[in-house]
Amino acid sequence: MTDAARVTIRLDKWLWHARFFKSRSIAAGIVTAGKVRVGGTPVSKPARAVGAGDVLTFVQADVTRVIRILDCGTRRGPAPEAQALYEDLTPVTVAAPQTPGSDRKGRPTKKDRRDMMTQRGMDDPFTLE
Repeated sequence: MTDAARVTIRLDKWLWHARFFKSRSIAAGIVTAGKVRVGGTPVSKPARAVGAGDVLTFVQADVTRVIRILDCGTRRGPAPEAQALYEDLTPVTVAAPQTPGSDRKGRPTKKDRRDMMTQRGMDDPFTLE
């Protein structure tokens, strides 16, 4: 066997080193729940060994992240050091336009309701039909 042994690290530990999760126990919980995929295969054990070249897919704060591991790292260092551990392959998403009255400040105003009705194609917002 002429190939050198591949350097690996526990999956939960790498997610914590790369600063995707605030604590290692949170990272282990996400992995145990089966919400992380390594190379497209769901993983449920936090002790799964990962190394350079592996592609991880997981959900973080309502965003599906696709990450390629570049290095294992030796410690949980500052953010620039953590960002050097991976390459972000997450596709760019376009934010959906907001509708009137949905700025999360409560119920829409009377003007907002009239605007919504005219956008739906109703010519006269005061008709009952």
